[in-house]
This record gives sequence, C-alpha cells and structure tokens, in this order.
Amino acid sequence: MIYVQDKRLSLPDGRTLAYADNGNTSSLNVVLYLHGPFSVGDASHLSLVLQSKMVHLVCPSLPGWGMSSPILKSSQYASSFVSDIYALLHHLHPEPTNLKLHICAHSFGCVAAQILYGAPYLSFPYGRCIAGLILLNPLSPPHCHKDYWKFLSWQSYFLTGPPSRLFPFNLMTVVAKYMLENKLQSAATAEGFARRNLLPIPVGESETEEITQWKEQNGMSDERYERTVVRNAVYSVASTWQGFLDIPRVYHSGWGGFCPDLLDDEHSRPPVTVITSNANNGHAYAGMGSWLVSKYKNATLQVVSEGRSNIALLLCLDDIWSNAFS
Repeated sequence: MIYVQDKRLSLPDGRTLAYADNGNTSSLNVVLYLHGPFSVGDASHLSLVLQSKMVHLVCPSLPGWGMSSPILKSSQYASSFVSDIYALLHHLHPEPTNLKLHICAHSFGCVAAQILYGAPYLSFPYGRCIAGLILLNPLSPPHCHKDYWKFLSWQSYFLTGPPSRLFPFNLMTVVAKYMLENKLQSAATAEGFARRNLLPIPVGESETEEITQWKEQNGMSDERYERTVVRNAVYSVASTWQGFLDIPRVYHSGWGGFCPDLLDDEHSRPPVTVITSNANNGHAYAGMGSWLVSKYKNATLQVVSEGRSNIALLLCLDDIWSNAFS
C-alpha cells in the first residue's frame, strides 16, 4: 500500500495537474475521486473496504484548485478536463485492458465526473473502462435541466444561478472572493467558514451507532475529519482563486454537449448511483438528484437518512464499494 499526497503531472499543454493517490498502484480496480469546491485531491483516508479490496484510489485536484493549473481561457472546459484525466490515467495505468474504473464525485466535482462519463471514447478511451459512476449530492446540467435554479441554495443561486449570467465581468463571484479571502488565509481563520459552509451539520450530531462504529474502525474521529476539511479549504486557494472564479463559467459551459438522456446505450451501460443527504440543503440535493436519476437510463437514488453529517456519506460509500468489488 502506498500513499503520496502531493504529486504533480506535467500536461501536454504545459499546465500542471496535482493529484494524490493511495492503495495498490498495480490494481485493476481504480477509484477516481473528484472533490467539490474549497477542497483538493486528498487520498489520506483509504477506507477499510478499499484497503481490503486492494483498490488504487486516485484523487486529482480539479483545475484551478490547489496546485492544479486552471483551464486556459482559450480552451473549452470539457475537452481540456477530459484530456487532463486521460493524461493522468495513462500515466498511472498505461494499459487499460481489464481495468475497472469507478468514478466518484462530490458536489461541484459531479460536473467533471458526468463530463467524463459521457465523453466520446475517441478522446477518452478510458471511458470504456468505466464500471460505475457515483455522484454525492450532485449538480444537474443547467443546459438540460431548465428548472435547475429552483434547487439551489441562496448562495449558489447568486454564484451559479440566473444572476451569475446577468451581471457582467463575473461580478458576483469576484465579490464573493473578496469577502472570503481573509477567512481562508489560515486554519485558524478558516475554521468558522468550514463549519458554516463545508460542515453545515456538526459532526457527531444525530449519529447512529453504525456511524460511530464506522468512525472507530476507520480511525476517523470528529476532530480529524474537521481538521482535514479545514486544511484542504485553505490549501485549495493558497496559490490561486481561479478555480472558484471559474465556477459559473464551468457550470454553464455546456459540459461538452453532455445530457444524461441523450447518451447512447454503450455510454449508459455503467450504472449510476446518486446519493443525496438530508442535511440543510436536502431539498436542493434531492431535487437535482431525482432529476438526474429520471434522465439516466441506468441509475438509482439513495437518500442518506442515518445521521446527517458528511461522514454518513462515507459510510454509504463503503456499502457501495463492498458490492462493486465483491
């Protein structure tokens, strides 16, 4: 088993892709995890299930977050990101024969995950290796889901909803960056921001005995989980804020023409699992998640009801990994 947190891959266009990985690097079972906003690729936690299955966990930092270079202004996000991940997978697993790729993503990372899922095999040959797509509290494509804005929190409504399209010069996101910069300068200043926005439900609240037992078995204490979230939030914008500033542009980029109900049968073969939580934004998550499940040809919806912390999502994930790698 290996674990390296901060690796760098030089990309063909001169940019850099930062990533972390953990587990068995020669495994034919690969989990590609794509993080949400104010986070980075972090492979420091490899669950007992993934360890027992000898899985290779690969966690890239999305473009413009952490030490990953932003997408060039002259490039389309979808094609550029697909090229980035192809380069990463080819670097780590140059021979895709018999490779089983499970793509898992959280929140805004689900945009990139769905782009990969529907990418043409000519530009993303590893698409034929996809064995499953797992979306945690996902976003739906606004160019397909016309009522998407009804399921956004008020913060997301201004950052990625209709107002973000009306105000010129990316004004809403620039103002938000100005308001957040001081809060994310260090772990001490970022703690309050993380608890209000990234940990909206206190870890440990309304937890079941099953969650408590999972935390003990995996060595995931409440304090460790919070420290990891805060650390990653600070690190995600330490070198550049471009990933945050690009959120509206990426969300409304058209996703390379991706629409879940327009995928052909071969692209629709890998099962899609949508997991939503019942936290503060439960209505939003459930609304977008339900819409996605209704549009994919091979999708199921799971609602996490056993406790409301984000750790409940990790517990639910382990159940999925147990079935996927059995």
